[in-house]
Amino acid sequence: MPPGLTQFGYALERALAQFLQSFWNEATLYQLLLVLLGAAVAFAAGRRVEPRLEARARRIQGNPDLLRLVIALMRRAGWMLLVAYLFLLRLALIAAGQPDQLVAVALILAATWLGLAVLTRLIRNRTLARLVALAGWLYVAVLVLGAEGPVTAALDYTAITVGTLRISALTIAKTALVATAVIWLALFVSHLIENRLNRSEDVSPSFKVLFTKLIRIVLVLMAGAFALTATGVDLTALTVISGAVGVGVGFGLQKVVSNFISGIIILLDRSVKPGDTIELGDTFGWIHELRARFVSVITRDGRKYLIPNEDFITQQVINWSYSDRYVRLDVDFGVSYDSDPHAVSALAIAAAKTVERVSDYKEPVCWLTAFGDSALELKLRFWITDPQNGLTNVRGQVLLALWDALKAAGVEIPFPRRDVSLREPLTVVMREPEG
Repeated sequence: MPPGLTQFGYALERALAQFLQSFWNEATLYQLLLVLLGAAVAFAAGRRVEPRLEARARRIQGNPDLLRLVIALMRRAGWMLLVAYLFLLRLALIAAGQPDQLVAVALILAATWLGLAVLTRLIRNRTLARLVALAGWLYVAVLVLGAEGPVTAALDYTAITVGTLRISALTIAKTALVATAVIWLALFVSHLIENRLNRSEDVSPSFKVLFTKLIRIVLVLMAGAFALTATGVDLTALTVISGAVGVGVGFGLQKVVSNFISGIIILLDRSVKPGDTIELGDTFGWIHELRARFVSVITRDGRKYLIPNEDFITQQVINWSYSDRYVRLDVDFGVSYDSDPHAVSALAIAAAKTVERVSDYKEPVCWLTAFGDSALELKLRFWITDPQNGLTNVRGQVLLALWDALKAAGVEIPFPRRDVSLREPLTVVMREPEG
């Protein structure tokens, strides 16, 4: 057996023997009984008060992150009662001059788990939040129980060497822990900056998205570099890995990089921004969010399309609200030749004005466009300011208003008529009925 592993086994055996020797005594068992009894009472009482506390916490409005933390704390009323009980129990034991080592350890572990379980609620991914809370609690437990020596030796023994870089399980654990903490802090700070920018009305939506993305990228890169440096990893030793990543980008990640660069170009030239109504191919909707790889577009039927950023660069995009939100729509209709086109135009304009969504930005107009086979063909034009609310529905409302106005005025809406000419005479033969 390798010497390092043998030493680790001896150290672990000694630590376990010392723990059992200090645990199996009358004072420690007495403390354990008090801790278990208090935990049973605290969790039983917590289940009763949690619904009331959560109902009061949900009255908080305007700050979703604070509400998430408060609700997470209220849902752990049993843990709060246990921490309070252990704190008071330790004070009582100290005042009575009794041993309190086990109670102190239980207090630290319970308080640590409560704090981590609440704070990690800021992490949106529930699985990741649980893993972070569990890893943090295990780290504190190892320190409190005095087992950091054997655990550190075991993790440091398991290692591989790549060139001049030695990577051990201890290095990976430290790097993961520090990186998770600093990257989460970086994302939290960028989220605060994003919320602050979103409340500002003087900044354009495109600049808000661009600035927050750049801030997030810079903070995450700085956090990653800090994590590697803090754990003793030489950044110059990562040149081999960075070269492999470069090869991977060159051969297999062209689309990812292309979409990322396209997203930056879209934000810089401000061709589209959140809230714009766009039409790309068969997709018509409004932009909900600009992401690093795609643009989220919500259609009128409630579907959310994730369109790659590259498509907005290489394909024709109709932005209905690029310069402003005024959009002109046309409605074609026809009336019979017996109608007065001047009067029909006035009726059509008045009918369009009765529709609520028709804007007074410009007056509706109606023009005679052609003398059709069976009708006078006219075109009614009007403006709206909310294309994101749909185009077909407002056209339908205008057509219904136009139908009602023409019916009320007695104007005929003709249907197609055709004259049939026969080249040869038609012979009609009359027969007597048989009787």
